[in-house]
Amino acid sequence: MEYPERFEQAMSYAGQAVELMKSHQVPPHPGNFAIWYTYVSGNYPDLRRAVDILISNKMDFDEKVLMDLRQKFFGHENESQALHKATQRIEVMLGQMMGVLGNAVQGANNYGETLKNFSDSLQDKEKLGDIQNMLKTVMTETRSIAEANQELEVKLETSSKEIKQLRDNLDEVKREAMTDALTGIANRKLFDIALRESAMQIMETGEPLCLAMIDIDFFKKFNDTYGHQMGDQVLKLVARTLVDSVKGQDTAARYGGEEFSVIFPKTELKSALTAGENIRNNVANKQVTNKRTGQSLGQITLSIGVAEYVLGEPLSQLIQRADEALYLAKRSGRNRVMSQTDLEHASLELKT
Repeated sequence: MEYPERFEQAMSYAGQAVELMKSHQVPPHPGNFAIWYTYVSGNYPDLRRAVDILISNKMDFDEKVLMDLRQKFFGHENESQALHKATQRIEVMLGQMMGVLGNAVQGANNYGETLKNFSDSLQDKEKLGDIQNMLKTVMTETRSIAEANQELEVKLETSSKEIKQLRDNLDEVKREAMTDALTGIANRKLFDIALRESAMQIMETGEPLCLAMIDIDFFKKFNDTYGHQMGDQVLKLVARTLVDSVKGQDTAARYGGEEFSVIFPKTELKSALTAGENIRNNVANKQVTNKRTGQSLGQITLSIGVAEYVLGEPLSQLIQRADEALYLAKRSGRNRVMSQTDLEHASLELKT
């Protein structure tokens, strides 16, 4: 995260950030200050939008919410450092391997020179008396090159194992960077990548692309009533249901807080609405139970908004339409799926 503001502007942003933290009772430590300073500066529209949604939903900015914001919008810096360190280690290993190979090549060249001298000597009759000494030299060089090759084999095998381990570590870092820590599904970062790639593909093929934005109804009330641990179980339940409900080409992601999303490549609006209804039904038909006490905690429902991509439009407009359809679903009573078509109808009704 870069901060391009000059002194006066930065001081103004800092003051506004502190005032906002006071009004929302947010502890003013450096991690939280970064969130609110960035929010005030407007340099990160996605963070501003996420905070605005939390404010509009009257969410408490407790440590769990703040940690989620820090991980989502600032966690990539730690991930980049991990990737950089792993890359440096691989470069060192490759450098060591190149050194070992260089020594082996030099040894082979020396051995070849020894054999050439021996061959030349055999052709010189005056030196036949020295054949025994030359044979000893050749045998010594042969043993030396054999030992060097054996050492090379061991070093290459060790280096190969270490590089495989480093590659596995890199894969793990990348996987963690793209996975929501709580639910195990794609996080916001992977959502952004998948949506961008899907849009690029349909620009070439002309196939449809739809997006569903999903919000858990009355999640704050559930959290306040049963606690954050049970709230986390609900988030995991919804995430599992999303994964079970979508096709292999679709991407289910945790967008932030209690909000999820599903990207539907090669899917028309009508089919995406059907998929949204399927997701809504699958969640609504589940009963949430406290496994420790056996207490039934009732039904969890979802409000879902679906929109279809218009070729060439900014992806932010697609997300905005899906969001607007989501909030229309909430205003219309929750536990339902609405689409951009419903937005058009609602607009016409207001005009008439």
